[in-house]
Formats: sequence, structure tokens, C-alpha cells
Amino acid sequence: MADVQEILRLLFTRYPEPHIALRFSTPLELLVATILSAQSTDVRVNEVTRELFRKYRTAKDYAEAQPEALEQEIRSTGFYRQKARALIGCGRRLACDFEGRVPASREALVRLPGVGRKTANVVLGSAFGVPAVAVDTHVLRVSARLGLAHANAPEQVEAQLMACVPEDRWTALGLALMLHGRETCTARRPRCCECVLYAPCEWAQKPPCA
Repeated sequence: MADVQEILRLLFTRYPEPHIALRFSTPLELLVATILSAQSTDVRVNEVTRELFRKYRTAKDYAEAQPEALEQEIRSTGFYRQKARALIGCGRRLACDFEGRVPASREALVRLPGVGRKTANVVLGSAFGVPAVAVDTHVLRVSARLGLAHANAPEQVEAQLMACVPEDRWTALGLALMLHGRETCTARRPRCCECVLYAPCEWAQKPPCA
């Protein structure tokens, strides 16, 4: 049985005020950046959005974008054709149904093209301050290794993680696990012997450390 409280104490000591690495200044910018981040890195997305956000400032700008031009502008993030379709579709839906504003509800967000529950939770937590646990591949991996969650489905993992901390810490927990997965508890060659969570970690494959 995982020592949940000890894991959380150490995790939040390491990441006391975790923040998303994607750069944004509006909910729309975070929505776009999160869509672009699929199968890409935050570093690459930030490089792309530095110029993209200067050209596309409103939902209408994305709605009226030329697909071929937008594809080339986001090409380096990968899966650029699908992402361009999603951004244009989001722009159109936002312009038509939400007066160009990004909605602050999960139910509305997941109806936007290219937006799943994880993306919706990222936007809710980091753009609107609505408590939400965003479960990406890092969160799935780290929470399983630590023993905080015992499920494969992201929604089940999300529910189990929400039960670990008060509601006002949901967003911070997701972000802290995400950062830990990128910096230390990586998919390949995790840095277990440098990990502050080594002692309470339940991962059966963690190596012995002096």
C-alpha cells in the first residue's frame, strides 16, 4: 500500500508551485498550444507559438486561416495537417457558438474539434483556475509507478488522483506529476537514484540505490 501522504509531501516539496511549461497569455493561446503539444515537446511548441500568436490573435483569425499556410507554420510540431484542421475547426466553433471566447466548462471544451478531456483540463486548470487534474502520458506513468493510481484509463486515473488531495490542489498535483515525469521519472532510463520519491515509490522495477 502506497504511503500517499509521504509521496505527496515529497512531491510538493520538490514542486511547491508547479506551472505549465507552455507559454501563453490568454485562454485561447493555451488552448492552441495544448493542441499543438500532442506528440511534441513544450520547447518546440513554444518556439512555434512565439510567431504564431503574433499572427493569429483571435478565434476568427484561426477560423479564416488558409489550411496550407497554417500547416507550414505549425509543421515542426508534427501531425501538422490534423492539428491545422483542429485549430481551424476550433476557431470556427468558438466564433460561431461562443462569441470568440474559450468556454470555461469541460462539457463545452470537449465539444471543440481536437479537444479531449486532458486538453480541457489543462485549459481549465491553468487558464481559468478551475481545479482539474490533466492526465497525460507522464501522469499515467508516474502515478502508476508511485502507486497513487491503479488503472489504465485516464479518466479512472484522474478520479483516483483527485481523491488524493483537496480540490484546490488538483491542478497542482497533475502539473507536479507531469514535471516529475519529464525531469526524473522518464519512460526510459528513469533517474531513480536521484529521485526524492525513491523511498516511498512502489515501482517494482526501480533499481537498488546506495
